[in-house]
Amino acid sequence: MVAASELEWISGALACWRAFDPEVKAELSSTGVRLGNKIYLVDPIPLAEPPRAELIVEAAVAEILITNTNHARAAGLFAAETGAPIRASAGTVNALSGLEIVEVAAGERFAERLEIIALDGAAEGEIALHLDDGDGGAIILGDALIHFGSDGFALLPEKYCADQSKLRRSLQQLLDFRFERLLFAHGQPLVTDAWARLEEILRG
Repeated sequence: MVAASELEWISGALACWRAFDPEVKAELSSTGVRLGNKIYLVDPIPLAEPPRAELIVEAAVAEILITNTNHARAAGLFAAETGAPIRASAGTVNALSGLEIVEVAAGERFAERLEIIALDGAAEGEIALHLDDGDGGAIILGDALIHFGSDGFALLPEKYCADQSKLRRSLQQLLDFRFERLLFAHGQPLVTDAWARLEEILRG
């Protein structure tokens, strides 16, 4: 799998790294969440040195989270290197039998600040995460929303959804959370006014 060569810090707690993968003809994005001396990796692709060292300096990888069945990516590699467990929804656990994955459920929290949200209608096993970081908050997404290419910021295209109408309804629950930023598994993050941007899409 392609490795990213740069790390971008979105806030004091949030970092992302991205690389274009010619095999799938799409940009792959990953997120790291630093809470105290722990790092939580979401849908990680490989990250080259020295940015990898920058991400984990004075911190240990505590959990590796996969947002759906399509995003195993380099989770197994990071788990082998760090000893951190891989966590995902029941749907993803059942589909990815080649990895040792611990099931998580909606409402489960890590470090009291990173909460699992179940999303129906997108890819199988889809989850999102809400980060309450004291700095506006963030939602970290898998495939439910995209932010790249000609579509810009948009719902996952219908041809890739299990049920796009159900997905639209499911995404409404995100508006119950406080967040200024949205981070994606595909494309660049939205770093300001993300709540309002999502409300606009869902209203349309």
